[in-house]
Amino acid sequence: MTQSITDCQEEKVIWRDLKKFLLVNLGIALILQVIFCPICFLSGEDLISLFPDFVFSFCVSMALSYGGSRVEEFWEKRISWVHEPVKRLFATVFTYMIYAFVVSFFTVFAFALIEWNFPAGQIPWHTILKFTFTPMTIALVFMAIFTSRAWLMEWRKSAIETEQLRSEKLASQYQSLKDQLNPHFLFNSLNALSNLVYDDADRSAAFIQKLSKIYRYVLDVQQEELVDLDRELDFAKNYLELQKIRFEENLNFKLEVPNCKGYFLPPLSLQLLLENAIKHNIASQENPLFISIIQIGDELWVSNTFQPKISQNESSKGVGLENIRSRYRILSDRKTEIFQSADEFLVKLPLLKVSL
Repeated sequence: MTQSITDCQEEKVIWRDLKKFLLVNLGIALILQVIFCPICFLSGEDLISLFPDFVFSFCVSMALSYGGSRVEEFWEKRISWVHEPVKRLFATVFTYMIYAFVVSFFTVFAFALIEWNFPAGQIPWHTILKFTFTPMTIALVFMAIFTSRAWLMEWRKSAIETEQLRSEKLASQYQSLKDQLNPHFLFNSLNALSNLVYDDADRSAAFIQKLSKIYRYVLDVQQEELVDLDRELDFAKNYLELQKIRFEENLNFKLEVPNCKGYFLPPLSLQLLLENAIKHNIASQENPLFISIIQIGDELWVSNTFQPKISQNESSKGVGLENIRSRYRILSDRKTEIFQSADEFLVKLPLLKVSL
């Protein structure tokens, strides 16, 4: 039942688009006739004689407009107006004008066979070629319309994505500050610090330094779209060492990233993953939590032992991961990958490069 309703809706959309296509091209053909022969509309006899030319204009208009949309659709997936405008312009013009010449030539030839009744062995190629230039002129107008429309749509899409990125970034900034400044984080950090102050002055000083670095980094990257991988890793190390002081042997971690140069990440991506790992998994003497950050090619693999807390809030799951996925969708065509097994949770973050 649902499938039949969907098919019916698709048919309605197809018929609606087809009627719109036909009406637009009928209008174009009529306008062309008015431009080329305005006095033909003053008498019924001239109007009747105009019918073959009207049919010709209608056929040419349909062929050129259909081809123009197909050319735009072809290059849309291959060359971006935003990133390579000159290349896209030349590719569109070259492809469409070749298509327009071939279609115009064969359309003129077909109508010449019907209207002119010339002998089979005496085809007036020169005259046919001459008449081909009129549809080619129309093709230039179509090309200008399609190119302008495609360019404007691409820039509109880019503007929407930029605004979406800004919204996602603001949401991430708010969430990161809220998570870092929430009473539980402060309480746990200060509680761990209070236990260190009298026992180990050096460790308590190191704890304070790491805590200050964490807050400083969160504030520094608020306006950034991408940050250097080495900065993000330095932050992750401080964050994990801070948590290590709190959890002691209940938390262990490993960082193996041999090549940071030239790579970037969305800011605080690692913080969201590390926080999720600690928040949603057990870290005890019986079940120590192990977190690993390693570089595999041009990806950063962040994994942790999967030992979820029984009483965790289900509604809080996935918010940080979706935030990361959304930002990657806007910044790059590469996607984050998430894998979960019985004993491991793994997120693969693509390492991005910036083109100057």
